Amino acid sequence: MPANKVRAFLDSRGAKYVTIRHSPAVTAAEVAASVHVAGRDFAKTVVMWIGGRLAMVVLPASRRIVLHDLREMLESPEARLATETEFRDEFPDCEVGAMPPFGNLYNLPVYVSSSLAAETEIAFNAGTHTEVIKMAYADFERLVQPSVVEFITS
Repeated sequence: MPANKVRAFLDSRGAKYVTIRHSPAVTAAEVAASVHVAGRDFAKTVVMWIGGRLAMVVLPASRRIVLHDLREMLESPEARLATETEFRDEFPDCEVGAMPPFGNLYNLPVYVSSSLAAETEIAFNAGTHTEVIKMAYADFERLVQPSVVEFITS
């Protein structure tokens, strides 16, 4: 089960979390609604090319990346969305599009929107389209050590 990697990591670090199973849902907004989590609290993971390497950009499910502003904020004019073909092999234990925002488990940098970082709790896909993990943002930050950026979302 794909969520085992994330749960094992959280357990080994003493993090408190809950897992929520739900009927299959694909988009972050659908998943958030399915598990009764506000879109602003559901962390959507977007895989991008930034500075010539894959990276995770994490933002609320209710928001979309304004690519021009993100490029400017990260001083990476070539930043772009990665295609599924480009990143699927990086996450062999995950269903495509359900990657958890734990780039540290996949040797990828993580950039989190400041609006998500301001939340007390976050929820996110646990590697499948049927399981979510919900935990304190402070624990997520401690374990992942993401770069918090104030890029504009729409």
